[in-house]
Amino acid sequence: MTLIVVLVVSGALLAGAAWGIFGTLGDRLEGFLVALAGGSLVLSLVSELIEPSIERSNLFTATAGVVSGAIVFAIADYLIDEKWGSDSGGGLLAAITLDGVPENLALGVALISATPTEVAALAGSIFLSNLPEAAGGARDMAGRGHTKMQVFWLWAATAAILSVAAIAGNMLLDEASEHWLAVIRCFAAGAVVASLATEVFPKAFRHEHHFAGVATALGVVLAFWLGNLGG
Repeated sequence: MTLIVVLVVSGALLAGAAWGIFGTLGDRLEGFLVALAGGSLVLSLVSELIEPSIERSNLFTATAGVVSGAIVFAIADYLIDEKWGSDSGGGLLAAITLDGVPENLALGVALISATPTEVAALAGSIFLSNLPEAAGGARDMAGRGHTKMQVFWLWAATAAILSVAAIAGNMLLDEASEHWLAVIRCFAAGAVVASLATEVFPKAFRHEHHFAGVATALGVVLAFWLGNLGG
């Protein structure tokens, strides 16, 4: 069941990439979907990663993890934009995986001692996040001179990397203490929060500034319902 959840979540990258390359994705629709995914992730990060970490470890550990994750993301994001170049092959791959690896690592950790339905909110939110992110990213990359197949295979490789991250998090950390699991969960949460603030919501507002707030609110409600589904 862990493999099924991981494959479904990472498979959203392939579906999104195919949609962006071969289908039609308007800017306003992309902005709405990105805001929806961002709102879903906000609630899921708090309820599925940060709050359980505080309960099973302590507030100090959770705080250190969240702040560390945000700082590491900010540094890596700066290097991609200012040093490596977001248009280069390495920069593109780094930009794509920067928030995806923490997300999927956290997913793998969250699945420890839990059934897939118990992490429905987190898995569903990551799926919703990956789909429009891959669609918009693949469309932009194809427009920079890359062939459609080059773009698709790059996203396929990224999906494989993220799948490995989730499975590794689940298998290698099975015996880890609750304090270390709390640090990892909150580090991932901090990195994703930073990506939401600097990449996701600004992009959503640029493309669909009239209804971005509505879409974000709908994403929060959707994550709440997914969380109830998982008990």
